[in-house]
This record gives sequence, C-alpha cells and structure tokens, in this order.
Amino acid sequence: MLNSFNKMLLGAALIGVSLAPHAFAETTLNALFMAQAAYSEADVRAMTDAFAKANPDIKVNLEFVPYEGLHDKTVLAQGSGGGYDVVLFDVIWPAEYATNKVLVDVSSRVTDEMKKGVLPGAWTTVQYDGKYYGMPWILDTKYLFYNKEILEKAGIKAPPKTWDELTEQAKTIKDKGLLATPIAWSWSQAEAAICDYTTLVSAYGGDFLKDGKPAFQTGGGLDALKYMVSSYSSGLTNPNSKEFLEEDVRKVFENGDAAFALNWTYMYNMANNPKDSKVAGKVGVVPAPGIAGKSEVSAVNGSMGLGITSASQHPDEAWKYITFMTSQATQNAYAKLSLPIWASSYEDPDVTMGQEELISAAKVGLAAMYPRPTTPKYQELSTALQQAIQEALLGQSSPEDALKSAADNSGL
Repeated sequence: MLNSFNKMLLGAALIGVSLAPHAFAETTLNALFMAQAAYSEADVRAMTDAFAKANPDIKVNLEFVPYEGLHDKTVLAQGSGGGYDVVLFDVIWPAEYATNKVLVDVSSRVTDEMKKGVLPGAWTTVQYDGKYYGMPWILDTKYLFYNKEILEKAGIKAPPKTWDELTEQAKTIKDKGLLATPIAWSWSQAEAAICDYTTLVSAYGGDFLKDGKPAFQTGGGLDALKYMVSSYSSGLTNPNSKEFLEEDVRKVFENGDAAFALNWTYMYNMANNPKDSKVAGKVGVVPAPGIAGKSEVSAVNGSMGLGITSASQHPDEAWKYITFMTSQATQNAYAKLSLPIWASSYEDPDVTMGQEELISAAKVGLAAMYPRPTTPKYQELSTALQQAIQEALLGQSSPEDALKSAADNSGL
C-alpha cells in the first residue's frame, strides 16, 4: 500500500501531467496535382514548402499525375472512401463533380474581397449552378506561338490574324524550303485535341450544345473539324501532331522545327530559356486567330481550380492551403509560368517585366475564352469527340460522318 506521502507525490505528478502543454497535433493533408504544363512539379513543391513554414502544424503530402490521369484518380479515390483533401480540377469538371458530390461547395468561404480581386472570367472555372466549388488557380488559354526568325526569312511581316492567313503563311514557309511541316498541334486522342478543336469552334462561331443536345456536328463545329483535316492532309501540319500532347508541341517548337504552334501560357518562358531552347529570343506570341467576318480572335477556356473533396476530414486546413496556393503573393512570385488570377497583378512590374508580349496577348485571349460544354456527362462527350477527330484526321471517316457518330455516342 502507498503511504500518504507517496500518494501525495503521485497525485502531484498526475496533476503535472494533466497540466503539461500537449504537443500540437499535426494535420496531414493529401493533395493531387498534375505533372505537366503551367506550374512545374518543383514549383508546386516550393509553394507547398513555403506554406508548411508558415503553418508548421499542417503537413501536405503531394502526388503528381499526368493530366490524363487527374480526373479518374480523383473520382476513384472518392469511391474508396478516402484519398485526397485537395485536388486540382479542370474547368470542364465542376458540373460532374458537383452533381456527384466529389467536391465541397465552398461558397460560404469565398469572401467579397476575393470576389472583387479575382478577374471575373476566372470564377467561371470553379462555378456550377451559381455555387463555388473551389478557387481558380491556373488561368489559361491557348495562344498562337510563332518563330519570328522563320517568318522574317519567309518575308512575312506580321503573324496571321485569321486561320486562313495561317495556312497561307505556312504554305509560303514550306514553298521557300524553310520548313517541311510548319505547324504543330496537340491532336493526340486526348483532351488536348479537344482544346485545339474548341479554339477553332470559337473562331467559327460554333456551338457544342443547343438545348442540351449536341450541335457540334453542324455549322461552326463542322467547319472547325474540316479546317483541321484540311491542314493535316495539306502537309502543312506536322504529321506527328495526331500523336502530340502539349509537351511534344513545345519540344518541336523549341527545336526550331515549327514556325507556328498552338499551346498554353507556360510555353512562352520555357521556349525563351536559352538553356533548353534553340529558339530563345525568337519566340512570338499572339491570340489565336479568328475567321474573316465571324471572329477577330479565338480562345479556349483551359483554366483549372483547387477544391476540397467531400471525403476530406480536414476541410478548414484544406481551405487554408488552397487560399495560400491561390493567393496574390504566391501567384505573382510564379507569374512566369502561369498568369495570375488577380486583376491588380497586371499592374505589377515584377509580374509583367520580360513578358510584355505574352501579357498583351493574354489581355485579348483571356477575355475571349470559349468554354467546352458544361455537362455532367462531359467525359463521355469528350471521348466521343476525340475519337471523331482521330477518324477524320486519318481519313477513316468524313468530318460530317465522324461528328454525327460522336453526337450519337455522346451520352446526351
């Protein structure tokens, strides 16, 4: 038995234990990003390290997958009842993610200050049915990049203003023996091809859907595919474009093997880096062209957002991480790879310096961004269209038949 003195000591020790400060419990977040275009993996890690220093009680595990795996990885993780707290999502997915409760509605967390500070067009990236499902992070469209030196050698004074002019200029470059195939596109059977196709649909004034039903098989949608097929069969387009993703296009352009290329913002500063690019200092960029009598420029909405999954056990910490990653300070620091979502950033010389030409193109291109169709069945529609584009390019179907088949198989 304990004597009274020992009992007193034990009691004091127990009190001491209960009064001692607890070690602060560390919250671990799992976040899913893509390993291509816009911010690099190293940049996302550096941003996350800065967040961890400012928030030592929150640890973030990062996972990177190619864009093509981002959607399925997100959805499958939800089905397994766990997985990610924070996910990167494309502008085309909020309808599906909201309908299937993949992402949390964060409307109550979005402040008036955020609403006023972010460019209006950027909010469309994360909205569905009047609600917000995250914060916009990557504000992007595809631009027409051109090799200034090759155009000069061909005697071309200015980049094309219309898609027909692009064809004419490419023909001039080919006829003068400067390049065998002057144009590079991302026409692999993947979402990349849909982004190029959408750019052309916007130029031709087409519609993807009317009253919820496919409309791309007529009018501007059909004209867009006919242009792609014509460019491909003419020999002006690099024949490997049917297998290219955006990174392939960048490498071909940086090697000096393309006079024209359609690609995202990130290519501008990468192609101007003399360490990796043979065309550094010769890179021109303008908004994608228009169609005479129909449009002055064309652009696809290729923006992406960061959202909290409905499976997350730590929504408050997840939101803290998202607001750090999308903050003006973070975005301005990495503005050479993806332009900020914040309106006032474009008045900051640290953001604009050295990329004035890109920002001049962005002011026009970002304002003209055309959306891919907003539907919970987007993945089915996209898959059907990807197949149609491939069949038409390879001459297995006419553009008319290929798009009619896509409309029939779109799930709409």
